[in-house]
Amino acid sequence: MKPTIVLVHGAFADASSWNGVIERLQQQEGYTVIAPPNPLRGVGADSAYLASLLNQIDRPVLLTGHSYGGAVITNAATSASNVVGLVYVAAFAPDEGENLGDVENGSKDSVLNAALVQYTYPTGHDGETSVEFAINPARIQEAFAADLPAETTALMAATQRPVAAAAFSDASGPPAWRNLPSWAVVATGDKAAGADVVRAHARRAGADIVEVDGSHVIMISKPHVVSEHILKAARVVPGTQR
Repeated sequence: MKPTIVLVHGAFADASSWNGVIERLQQQEGYTVIAPPNPLRGVGADSAYLASLLNQIDRPVLLTGHSYGGAVITNAATSASNVVGLVYVAAFAPDEGENLGDVENGSKDSVLNAALVQYTYPTGHDGETSVEFAINPARIQEAFAADLPAETTALMAATQRPVAAAAFSDASGPPAWRNLPSWAVVATGDKAAGADVVRAHARRAGADIVEVDGSHVIMISKPHVVSEHILKAARVVPGTQR
């Protein structure tokens, strides 16, 4: 049985960021692929949302996350018994008690914090508001997608989805990578999550790592390379008949 491959996008993006990868996995390789919306409201809320979806899939799941989506899959997979493997694509893989704000502050490669602009949004509770962040459109190519054409990054800037501050402040729970096999794609030119952080997290998780020359959005700029590493995982995860 082939696993269902679930692709979780990161902050400032949507599921269309996986389009090139989905085309290879679904149309060429015959895998069932689901790329759900990531609410981007915080690690706790987003991982609960994802876990509810995973628990409604009646077959093994290979769970893949990009960027902030890595933190989400790290937490969601602990509440879904059908997840048989994790793939981190330019993604965070936090340990218990860590939050992404502190993790990012420790990166020497990331320039993301200086590129963010702050907004507020209504929480729906008695007129209260909370903070969310977007990337300054003038800096999105530099900080997020340096290997994509300016025309493409202009579209990304216009359609980006802001992420709640809770995504950076929520403490991560027990990590699923302690009990599941993991794979990771490290983009060596990642200036958003930071190649140094992504590499360190992948090594700590014991992941099968491939390093690729490219930006934070490596699944857009080099979908064939990312797809190949996901396929490598999909062919060997437990419960998969080959």
